[in-house]
Amino acid sequence: MNMSNKKTPMRMQDPAQRAKNFDEVALGYSEEEAVSEAQRCLSCKNKPCVSGCPVGIDIPAFLKKIKERAFDEAYEIVTRSSSLPAVCGRVCPQETQCEKECVRGKKGEPVAIGRLERFVADRAAAKKVKTERPAPNGKAVAVVGSGPSGLTAAGDLARKGYAVTVFEALHVAGGVLVYGIPEFRLPKAIVRREIENLKSLGVKIETNVVIGKTLTVDELFERGFSAVFLGTGAGLPNFMGIEGEGLCGVYSANEFLTRSNLMQAYKEQPETPIMKGGRVAVVGGGNVAMDAARTALRLGAEKVYIVYRRSMEELPARREEVEHAVEEGIEFRLLCNPTKILGVEEKADPKFGFVRGMECVKMTLGAPDESGRRRPVPMEGSEFILDVDTVVIAIGTSPNPLLKDTTAGLQTDRRGGIVVDERGLTSRENVFAGGDAVTGAATVISAMGAGKLAARSIDQALFS
Repeated sequence: MNMSNKKTPMRMQDPAQRAKNFDEVALGYSEEEAVSEAQRCLSCKNKPCVSGCPVGIDIPAFLKKIKERAFDEAYEIVTRSSSLPAVCGRVCPQETQCEKECVRGKKGEPVAIGRLERFVADRAAAKKVKTERPAPNGKAVAVVGSGPSGLTAAGDLARKGYAVTVFEALHVAGGVLVYGIPEFRLPKAIVRREIENLKSLGVKIETNVVIGKTLTVDELFERGFSAVFLGTGAGLPNFMGIEGEGLCGVYSANEFLTRSNLMQAYKEQPETPIMKGGRVAVVGGGNVAMDAARTALRLGAEKVYIVYRRSMEELPARREEVEHAVEEGIEFRLLCNPTKILGVEEKADPKFGFVRGMECVKMTLGAPDESGRRRPVPMEGSEFILDVDTVVIAIGTSPNPLLKDTTAGLQTDRRGGIVVDERGLTSRENVFAGGDAVTGAATVISAMGAGKLAARSIDQALFS
């Protein structure tokens, strides 16, 4: 029995090496490491860790199977609740969810639940373990969006015998998992593998279909679908509204990451270009900001800054991502806020100048705001210029208004999020929604939890 107060370390690429490639940083556990780490679990009878899991995985049960080296059975337990275990094991913020509730964390480090979930998923993939396709129940459901909420809803519904068709606007399925999260954190082969698992359950995926443009929600019902789940995410980038945001070399994080992750702009002669090299400032402090900064570094930037208006204590990104960024040499300019982006004017057309710098002001922290974090306040006379060639704005995203504008009777809130009740039901009959399209940008696992809830609610609505 391993009674150590620390997690079993996971092998990582060396920081100097990984900063120059897009290969996965974390290399996973071996069987021996996984068994050793699972032995740290105390098998608490009241299962506090499960209460912290948005999809309700029976964590002590799957860890018990790892202890017994019954790895296939451990995987089967995980997939009862999660359609994307290899994804969740890599990108879930376990430290604020299941691991936060782990009793071992009270006098040391919690059990590495996420790493163990990844282990059983990767091992099952290597063995090509497949889930059996269930018998059909005679009803069809349309899922709009192939991100984490859509894929989860699709998987849960398919396991109940529904004929599920997923409609994806982009040319590749996966949503934010393929366009938003970099290869070094979540290899795209992993996402493709999870999607193939869903296809083996009978899930159909149609790409290049924009619901609200190619087809409307009403037309989906006309095609014979009994219910519709809207998992369209929050792909509309937010900007600061400061002077110079229209200059060449200013990107939203969405565009910057999509060009690199999905369109492979890191190649020598890419079809979709991207600014490479030079000095890059990423504005924001969340996981997306970390992803953009670390991507810029791998694209050849000579210097990368994270510019964030609060201190390190308020930084919302995962600690692990922040630590990796620091190890790779990214500089954090904290308590700073951009006020203007400066451009090099072109004689032919001054409107299309390129970035030459960013004016910032230093900040202090005042009283807490509505988020509970201390409000940043500008310091008078503290303006300075940060010499940069590229600026990436990573301050959040909002739901796209297309569905609201093309679906009569679909209620949204002031932020554009789709309004749902406690079952995930929208203001339209048999139209459900979940994930970032409802909450605004949040975590992969919370979106998956919403997909699970909607799948249960759809099943109850159609067979009540």
